[in-house]
Amino acid sequence: MGMLSLTKAGLYCKAGDFYIDPSKGVDNALITHAHSDHARRGSKRYFCVDSGEALLRQRIEKNISVTTAAFRQFFILNGVKISFHSAGHILGSSQVRMEFNNQIWVASGDYKREADPTCDPFEVVPCDVFVTEATFGTPRFKWEKNKDLGKDVFEWWQQNRKLGINSVLFAYSLGKAQRLLGVLQHYAKVPIICHPAVTAINECYRQQGVRLADTKCLSEIGANEKLVGELLLVPKSFLKTDQAHIIGDNYRTAFASGWMLGSAAAHSRFYDAGFVMSDHADWDDLVQTALDSKAKKIYVQHRNGKLIRHLKSLGIAAFPESDLVASETDQQFEQMTFF
Repeated sequence: MGMLSLTKAGLYCKAGDFYIDPSKGVDNALITHAHSDHARRGSKRYFCVDSGEALLRQRIEKNISVTTAAFRQFFILNGVKISFHSAGHILGSSQVRMEFNNQIWVASGDYKREADPTCDPFEVVPCDVFVTEATFGTPRFKWEKNKDLGKDVFEWWQQNRKLGINSVLFAYSLGKAQRLLGVLQHYAKVPIICHPAVTAINECYRQQGVRLADTKCLSEIGANEKLVGELLLVPKSFLKTDQAHIIGDNYRTAFASGWMLGSAAAHSRFYDAGFVMSDHADWDDLVQTALDSKAKKIYVQHRNGKLIRHLKSLGIAAFPESDLVASETDQQFEQMTFF
């Protein structure tokens, strides 16, 4: 049996009795990062890299039990040697390296290899078996790596500002919003207005020494105040809230996401502009990372088609995550440990 098996609660290590990013409450939860589809409430004990602790508490609950380790610092959990290694996805994002019975497995979590001023760079971790994400695991997703996204966003904002138009930039509150603030810090001359959900996370980043552009929280703006020519960094739900009246009817919208690649029709239909900015690896980096890992076997999460076939064509034993089938005994144990 391998190090990890796929259960109803996610990836489970029987030898160490822990789960990686479990979907339900468990005894021991190793968390790769604080996004809500990876970090969930209800576990007795959480383990994460030290730079991600504040975000984890912010997103789940302040008083949860959290054990932290620095990147590359080994610790033992029920006989399994574990260490966290940077995934480059967001602040405090990590890959989980597990060593047991002379085998090394790595679960990548979400990762990217592009430069990002707001988090540690991705680290290649050699292993025997690699479990990789593949959110953008098709050849059409290839990012323009040397593009100055901060400049692009700033110029869009300034064009609108000269016309007295507010710029409403939609971005995920954790990770993407802070990356935008990071690449805008050298351009923005006035504070960028952030939604309260973004502001709370900004503070976690600043506490870790991450430099962001100056910001002002929406909660500081008076009910009767009207904004003109400002840049707002908000969730997509903002325009449906009562507070949206402060931008009036004179505004333009944009969305920052990898899904904006090649979707000009979607831009014109839903947004006035789109910026291709992803915190996930593109096709080229997924393939390169698989090769760099030197893994003898690779399991692919999220997509079961083109990446697996391509890796096999390169002589790599590649399989869908579903092949990590839990044994009947594991499934019975899993049912007993949920709470």
